[in-house]
Amino acid sequence: MIDVLSILLIAAGLVFFAAGTAGLLRFPDVYTRLHALTKADNLGLGLVVLGLLIRSDALAPMFKLVLVWALVLVAGAAACHLVAQRAWTRLDGEDES
Repeated sequence: MIDVLSILLIAAGLVFFAAGTAGLLRFPDVYTRLHALTKADNLGLGLVVLGLLIRSDALAPMFKLVLVWALVLVAGAAACHLVAQRAWTRLDGEDES
């Protein structure tokens, strides 16, 4: 039963990764692309981590998985903000480079 649940969660996470990639390729502007990519990838990674957590039998690997997920969430949010801010400044014509 745990194996089936783990496979389903990981597969659902991969579906969200694919949806985020499709959004990155299909949406028309930077902001909608960022939205699709960050939301779908964060949820996809969360489902993959959850699928791996239920298969883990020790606390150390569980802690590492949650730590990696948290770091990816923070790094993804920061990178998304930087890309959006750069796109906004280029849109306003304040680009000095």
